[in-house]
Amino acid sequence: MKKSTIFISLLAALALGQNASAQSGKPLFTGQIGVQAYTFRSSMPKATALVLDTIKSLGITEIEGEAPKGMAQDEFRKMCNDRGISIPSTGAGYDAIVKDPEGVIKQAKTLGAKYVMVAWIPHGKEFTLDDAKKAAADFNRVGKILHEAGVTFCYHNHGYEFGKYNDGTLFDYIAQNTDPKYVSFEIDILWSFHGGQDPAALINKYPSRIKLMHLKDIRKGVANDLTGGTDTKNDVALGTGQIDIPGVLKAAKKAGIKHYFIEDESPSYSQQLPVTIAYIKSLKY
Repeated sequence: MKKSTIFISLLAALALGQNASAQSGKPLFTGQIGVQAYTFRSSMPKATALVLDTIKSLGITEIEGEAPKGMAQDEFRKMCNDRGISIPSTGAGYDAIVKDPEGVIKQAKTLGAKYVMVAWIPHGKEFTLDDAKKAAADFNRVGKILHEAGVTFCYHNHGYEFGKYNDGTLFDYIAQNTDPKYVSFEIDILWSFHGGQDPAALINKYPSRIKLMHLKDIRKGVANDLTGGTDTKNDVALGTGQIDIPGVLKAAKKAGIKHYFIEDESPSYSQQLPVTIAYIKSLKY
């Protein structure tokens, strides 16, 4: 992230904050601002220290992720800790957590993470009931192993799980057929919306199951579908897309969600991050 780009973005964010300053009331968002490390996938491996300095300068105090390839996890944790950034959550691939949950636990503990999220369930062209049944069984098993080690397993939705099943969706099947003691969720609000759901309503439906959130917005005019994918350019700064962010944050506050990670997959993330942060801070009750 170039400093000149950040400065221009900060000016834009400041203007956004000034335009919203007329709002009265208490701040809607009072939690710690976090970020998903995948946002910096192109720059983090090349200049880890500089990226972490930039994250700190933006007022971000939590990160979800792990060390970039080639760096030891304990070294990455120290670099984050030295900047006042904690790592409450990390990710793992489906196959990795199913085949080697102990290895996933070891990495999480090295990072100081209390949560491990899996963001994709392997499936064919369409996500089916058989896929959901297998995932539910696997999640119950590995979730119990993680729980016994003091780590919480979370499944991160990706949109394809919202295909119809009975009077609900396949996501409902997974939620209803996993043990709340062992399986929790990380709601990605972009992928929930893109899969045809109201993210706030989903939080209200499963308030005790959702522990983490990915804060994202999707470009106006993009149609919903169940593919679990969209052009990365469709990731836009919060408050400029289709999602009712205030409604989502109100539902999240009521549900007691404690960790929020901005994830911006777009090529314009360096310009959009300051705008997103300013928007979150500008919201009032």
